[in-house]
Amino acid sequence: MPATPLPPSGALPDGPKTCDASGMAEIHRMFRRGFGEGPDLVRRVSDGDAAHAETVATQLETLSIGLHAHHGGEDERLWPALDERAPSCAAHVERMKAQHAEMLTQLIALDGALPAWRHSASGSDAAAVVAALDGINAALAVHLPDEEANIVPVMEYTITPAEVEWFAEHGRKAVPKGQTWQQLGEILASQPDGGDEWLHKHMPAPGRLAWRLIGKRKYARHRAALEGR
Repeated sequence: MPATPLPPSGALPDGPKTCDASGMAEIHRMFRRGFGEGPDLVRRVSDGDAAHAETVATQLETLSIGLHAHHGGEDERLWPALDERAPSCAAHVERMKAQHAEMLTQLIALDGALPAWRHSASGSDAAAVVAALDGINAALAVHLPDEEANIVPVMEYTITPAEVEWFAEHGRKAVPKGQTWQQLGEILASQPDGGDEWLHKHMPAPGRLAWRLIGKRKYARHRAALEGR
């Protein structure tokens, strides 16, 4: 179904939706969970345990890359589309842009703090990582519910399925090499039902089988290493 502009009032139409934008909340859950547990994961790393620090740092780096890509895709494609098709949403869009700018500051702080801690696993370097994570989590607590309440409903009447797929593919392309199963596991673990609905909604039968036979075990080993077990 083609996307249609909203009326000047901004009222959502009574007709059918143009897309399913529920994937936004699904990926937001991963970011909430992943960054939310980040400070505790960092604190679990013993001083000088570089191998454990490497595992946790890689997890946090992957999350950061994912959030950079997620917001980069919105900056590139979503805000211009809403500016054109939903001008009555302009105040919300401008607020989203400002929140992205704040988030970028916090992500850059994390990106800058991770390399030193990854190699030293020292308590002083860990403090900088935790401070950056605290900043990210504070920014997420403001941005994600705002976006879900004020942008996602508008998307579902102004964005096309092809555009939704572009956002999904943009995110998939950002996953670092070797992190696919770990990333999938984190997405599934963050869903309310443990990911069963997500798997059936987003993955064909061969992909679900591969997850059960290969991915699930790889993810379990990843979590054990991440948590220092």
